[in-house]
Amino acid sequence: MSTIWPQGRTITVKRTTSARTTAFAAGSGIALPAQPGARTREACSRQPAPVVRDLRERAGRSPHGLLFGPRDLVVVTGLPGSGKSTLMKRAVPGVRIDSQDTRDRWDARMPRLLPYALYRPLVRLAHYAGLRRALRGGGGVVVHDCGTQAWVRDWLARAARRRGGALHLIVLDVGADAALRGQRERGRGVSRYAFLRHRRAAARLLRSVEKGRLPEGCGSAVLLDRPAADVLRRIGFTG
Repeated sequence: MSTIWPQGRTITVKRTTSARTTAFAAGSGIALPAQPGARTREACSRQPAPVVRDLRERAGRSPHGLLFGPRDLVVVTGLPGSGKSTLMKRAVPGVRIDSQDTRDRWDARMPRLLPYALYRPLVRLAHYAGLRRALRGGGGVVVHDCGTQAWVRDWLARAARRRGGALHLIVLDVGADAALRGQRERGRGVSRYAFLRHRRAAARLLRSVEKGRLPEGCGSAVLLDRPAADVLRRIGFTG
């Protein structure tokens, strides 16, 4: 199916358990081909099959908004420098948890000559503490994810189930060269070793999502390239 999105269109994503329905709005972009055995797995499971929507290669003619359920959790993932923080600052009017925001707050308090590596563990602790507080609130939350720590997604999937919502992925498919340029533009990067580790993890996740195989506990995924991310103006929650 190939559908050209009208300007200003918003996708509403609904993901629920057996007593409810899982769906995207009608006309939701390019549906990935059905995977072998998908119908069998769906028939044998009480949980609905994961939903993947590919909004790449639309030349900017993609939705301006993504709406999720009121208790859902949304993870924005991609390479360092791919534009995750920029997208979240522009498009998330509600609660967003971004490790970069936590680091910026700590950087402002620390002596300028103090290496970040010395207080990095404290920044991470503060970030996860903030995430835990946000999850206790019960409302929808958008979370920045570097892609290398699968345990964070597992934690979020469990939290989403407990609160009666679902976990969703927004995957930024931005190449390594563009991500490195993004790091230079923001004046802050990661080491070569760390970037290679992120790149391998991001490639594995992208290949898996493209085949319709989402991480355990994840109900849906949206694939974005840079043009699709650039036109996205709202990531929000219904209710």
